[in-house]
Amino acid sequence: MLQPFHGALQSRQALPTESVTLLDHRLTLARDGIAARSLEGIVPAERYLETTLHRTVVPASALRRAPSATAEQLDQLLFGEVFEVLEQADGWAFGRAVRDGYVGFVEARALGGAPQAATHTVRALRTYGFSEPSIKAAPTGLYSMNALLVAEEREGRFVNTAGGWFVEDHLAAVDSAHPDPVAVAEQFVGTPYLWGGRESLGIDCSGLVQQALYACGRPCPRDSDQQAALGEPVQEPRRGDLVFWRGHVAVMTSDEHLIHANAWHMAVAIEPLAEAVARISSRGGGEPTAMRRLD
Repeated sequence: MLQPFHGALQSRQALPTESVTLLDHRLTLARDGIAARSLEGIVPAERYLETTLHRTVVPASALRRAPSATAEQLDQLLFGEVFEVLEQADGWAFGRAVRDGYVGFVEARALGGAPQAATHTVRALRTYGFSEPSIKAAPTGLYSMNALLVAEEREGRFVNTAGGWFVEDHLAAVDSAHPDPVAVAEQFVGTPYLWGGRESLGIDCSGLVQQALYACGRPCPRDSDQQAALGEPVQEPRRGDLVFWRGHVAVMTSDEHLIHANAWHMAVAIEPLAEAVARISSRGGGEPTAMRRLD
């Protein structure tokens, strides 16, 4: 029987308990007296529960701080991604996004059965799935880059999946990585800024970095402070380097320009590094805290 939730996630800076200060609460599958069975002996809890794995069956779904449609969006799940469920009640599932490890609440209707090994990923910025192998057929949804698909059959230029029929030119085999994360990020120029977003219809600064690296076959954590541990420090940035501020990240497109999803433009934009540094500093964001090279 499903048990009622024990309360919403607490402050983003709060840890599950004072005794587990070395664990990042954003990635720890525990809250309010319950924890995943795998954390027994690591995280104190009143009950340890077995988890179940489910695949995401909608084009995108918000991962929220609390079980409410108006709660803060922390992250998103894209179609085909796996969610590890610890607890379900009242139409919400509490668990962990397996791809980036982030913990939160997802609407249960966004989740389906057991995960399947993906054969393809969406390579286009966004593309429609169709109910039939025809561009005139009713669309099944609008799917963003890095959604995960399982090819079932082909007909002409279309591939059939659980999400519908897709034009194969908009897909790529999961083991076929894009060679350039900067070129991937540049495809998102003009995409609206959305806190917690990581899809082509809305994205934030760390979501842009994550999506660019995912398309290139590289793992990437969700938040900018976590991404600041990637690569090696540099003093003079070049194309592909990451530039960090307190709570913000951008990607250099050249020695002098960067691309970032930001709340000033409310969109993904390319601008001179010097202009971004001056504006962010003048608005209280301080100077860059780090520059990191991934290669």
